[in-house]
Amino acid sequence: MLSPLPEFARSAGAPRLARGSDVEDIGLRLPEGKAIGLSVIAGPAKGLVYSVQKPRVVMGRADADIIINDKEISRWHCALEIKNDVIRLRDLESTNGTFFEDERVRVAELKHLSEFRIGGSVILLSVTPKLAVAR
Repeated sequence: MLSPLPEFARSAGAPRLARGSDVEDIGLRLPEGKAIGLSVIAGPAKGLVYSVQKPRVVMGRADADIIINDKEISRWHCALEIKNDVIRLRDLESTNGTFFEDERVRVAELKHLSEFRIGGSVILLSVTPKLAVAR
């Protein structure tokens, strides 16, 4: 079952960015004072941890911002799009789909400790306060 698209993702409002597009144009930005991480907790790349450093990252098997070595993942499988405290997971028309809460989704809103599955890999999202650097 596919989830209905929220208003921001319908018709002309859906940001279909090519890799490297200017995310400022659609208002994407990382939240201040927070660190966002992705941990692969199951699948072929189990144990890998990625730090999200920009407001839109593409996850996939090859030529993506975050590369996950899993034969069931498409080259460009899905993207995280971050607008301050709102984190959206967007499927990029992948072959095997993107799953959140056991349902195939086109778009889903994630929160701290949300888990989603792409291919045979389960990924955990964490949002934590950034640690201050001692001077």
